Amino acid sequence: MKLGFIGTGNMASAIMGGIINKQIIPAKEIIGADLFAPGREKAQKQFGIHVTDSNKEVVSKAEVIVLSVKPQFYEDVINEIKDDIRESQIVITIAPGKTLSWLEEKFGKPVKIVRTMPNTPAMVGEGMTAACPNGHMDEQGITYVKKLLESFSQVEIVPERLMDAVVSVSGSSPAYVFVLIEAMADAAVSGGMPRPQAYKFAAQAVLGSAKMVLETGKHPGELKDMVCSPAGTTIEAVRVLEERGFRSAVIEAMKVCEDISKSL
Repeated sequence: MKLGFIGTGNMASAIMGGIINKQIIPAKEIIGADLFAPGREKAQKQFGIHVTDSNKEVVSKAEVIVLSVKPQFYEDVINEIKDDIRESQIVITIAPGKTLSWLEEKFGKPVKIVRTMPNTPAMVGEGMTAACPNGHMDEQGITYVKKLLESFSQVEIVPERLMDAVVSVSGSSPAYVFVLIEAMADAAVSGGMPRPQAYKFAAQAVLGSAKMVLETGKHPGELKDMVCSPAGTTIEAVRVLEERGFRSAVIEAMKVCEDISKSL
């Protein structure tokens, strides 16, 4: 097996789905372990991968291992598999707060590790992932891991000191955007628009706005100014958002998110 997952939840499914769809690794060369039988059976049915209830089996068979369990289970999983990890294997983590030094300490021996932070838009092939390799990774290994990650997201190699900021600006931020879309749709419904249509208008506006930032290279403030005509409807809406502390609320929410990430 070229690739193994310990945990087959939503993020693992997004990763394996991207890798299989882009034909980087075929399903027959992927194995996933999950103690939750319905979870692993769902992954097997959806992707055609091999599944097991044994984390050790994944370690014994896979070249690259993704630790895709919740952060609170990392220590238990590492304690279970650390004696079986080989020097040639690469371990990819996706847990906020679990630093490279913490991971290396728990493994208790030299292990090739790439700490990553993907986000849920990976499920539709539009993710954003930060990656931070440890000192045991060589350039060939980093390139290979980056290729895997690029199957479902944009990828940036970042210094580890930025990983908590990544959690707030990318890892958790889809939730903020979903709240914004829901609020925009609620307002449209209040104005008489059917809810399914309201969600479509709001979501497409967010999608299109994001593409403008990425594809034009213009500052978001400049793009905002392009929409705000003098004495028009949009500048009044922006004035109310500023009056209600919209910008500050977003910043404060993200700082709390970053602080929580540091404490995990």
